[in-house]
Amino acid sequence: MTTNPLVPFHTSRLSAEPLRPAHAPEAFEFLDDPELHRHIGGAPLSLEALSARYRRLSTGAPAGSAEVWGNWLLREDATGKLVGTVQATITPATGSAMIAWVIGTRFQRRGFAIEAARELVSTLRAGGIPDLAASIHPDNIGSQGVARALGFSPTGVFDDGEEIWRA
Repeated sequence: MTTNPLVPFHTSRLSAEPLRPAHAPEAFEFLDDPELHRHIGGAPLSLEALSARYRRLSTGAPAGSAEVWGNWLLREDATGKLVGTVQATITPATGSAMIAWVIGTRFQRRGFAIEAARELVSTLRAGGIPDLAASIHPDNIGSQGVARALGFSPTGVFDDGEEIWRA
């Protein structure tokens, strides 16, 4: 992979900022929503737990790992508000990545997920990562729509209750 996965990127309406621990309080505002976790699993983290998670994630994959982690917070340019996240777990040796997107409930149905995920896919492919996949809960119709818009298709293969979709 030739592209640094932690560089900022932009869409027509969003700025994707590499995740930093300082993002936790602002991200907590849209992640602290049980409805958001219905299909992505778990429950909202406390601010303290989210802060600890962001500290861990911001250091990257563990030393010696075959993976590179990319985590970005999405900021709507018009309002300056954080609206969601995109992530990529990249395996450079195989030219593959698992991607994910999360858009806060009150910011959904505005096309942000498609817009941000499309730019993430473009950035990864430009960086030499052609093999892309996403894990999507079978009841998460919204994420299935995003995946279809990206050109992904369901594989019929499940991992931990989620179906793998491939580009």
